[in-house]
Amino acid sequence: MKRMNQEIMYGEVLSKVPALTFVFWIVKIFATTLGETAGDAVSMSLNLGYLFSTFIFAGIFIIAVTAQIKARQFHPYLYWLTIVATTTVGTTLADYATRSLGIGYTGGSALLLGLLLASLMVWYKTLGSVSINTVNTPTAEMFYWVTIMFSQTLGTALGDWTADAAGLGYVGAAAIFGSILLIIIVAHFYTRISKTLLFWGAFILTRPLGAVVGDFLDKPVASGGLALSRYSASITLMLLILACIYFFPQRAAKAGAH
Repeated sequence: MKRMNQEIMYGEVLSKVPALTFVFWIVKIFATTLGETAGDAVSMSLNLGYLFSTFIFAGIFIIAVTAQIKARQFHPYLYWLTIVATTTVGTTLADYATRSLGIGYTGGSALLLGLLLASLMVWYKTLGSVSINTVNTPTAEMFYWVTIMFSQTLGTALGDWTADAAGLGYVGAAAIFGSILLIIIVAHFYTRISKTLLFWGAFILTRPLGAVVGDFLDKPVASGGLALSRYSASITLMLLILACIYFFPQRAAKAGAH
């Protein structure tokens, strides 16, 4: 019994990602929405441009992910800071690729989807699993964060493509992504589909959902938005994230579980 308790404690210490709870998904949606409003605030409202803003957020991401990998155990504030960093750099990078480089939403989404699938495939071929419960080594963490970076960037391009190019608008796009997420939730509880596959599906789709919700909050009324201040929206979302982390403490996932 003593040995088993030690193994459980050891696994929890090594785990660097949070357990998948209801609060996890709420915070994830807040974080992806914050990534959109904060990314637009720096690149558009401050008029720093997509490329320079990408360098700024990429620097923050590199610092955060380095600290995350070097940490010896799960730290919720550090983890979510890293997630927010991926959403902000994903926002400005996707906007730079689709708008400044002229790739377009369709081309950008296709390119990023290919990179995301390639990252998952190489991760699986290298370590034999892409389950988040195996993210307990530096190598697994590197694959984890690279995959997340691609998923966050893809989500921005996919959200813009659905809302603008497909003509569904921000509310229509949010309804589409929200409905797909509900289907994944049902599949999680009532089917035998791989939980790892369903996790990544949900994780990826929360990003375009957050992207279109963020655009809905801060885009002009004439474009279908509410024209709220990007700064006030970002601060509000940041406070909501901090409140969730503080009032609903998150535990680390058990390392090694599949």
